Amino acid sequence: MRSSNNSCNNMEGMLGLLKIRVKRGINLAVRDSMNSDPYVVINYGTQKLKTRFVKRNCNPEWNDELTLSIQDPNIPITLTVFDKDTFTVDDQMGKAEIDIEPYIEAMQMGLENLPNGCAVKKVQPSRTNCLADESIVEWNGGNMTQDMRLRLKNVECGEVEIAIQWIDIPGFKGLKSASIF
Repeated sequence: MRSSNNSCNNMEGMLGLLKIRVKRGINLAVRDSMNSDPYVVINYGTQKLKTRFVKRNCNPEWNDELTLSIQDPNIPITLTVFDKDTFTVDDQMGKAEIDIEPYIEAMQMGLENLPNGCAVKKVQPSRTNCLADESIVEWNGGNMTQDMRLRLKNVECGEVEIAIQWIDIPGFKGLKSASIF
């Protein structure tokens, strides 16, 4: 994990941590002569986290885990894909917003001890989210997880697959006691 701003520095008012696994890119735009050297930047408030870059690949596999400290789940989480360039400014290859509201609603249901793979909530692609396909919030290994395939905006093509998981921190409010949305 690479971070230009440590996600645990600002602990005041923190509800918990959101682990984002940036899995892979699909059919990303070409920004160099025949390929791209893509990496992902996740922004949340003042936090900025980056994946590693993958050389000459428009279908990269990152599988990088990035962790944000969440103070206010209403603040947008933005994912931006860039093409790493050596001698010029890195080219933007599209962006998407990660909508965690359905995930948080599922977390606040207080469900526990469900069978692995139990679907808690299904989220359909719409004009108000960046989903490229149906996304399911499910119970896995004692945790609520959500896989998403995000369609990138402001670009001719490209999608990014991610997975999110909440991590409660002992001594902090957590999601169950927070009034959200």
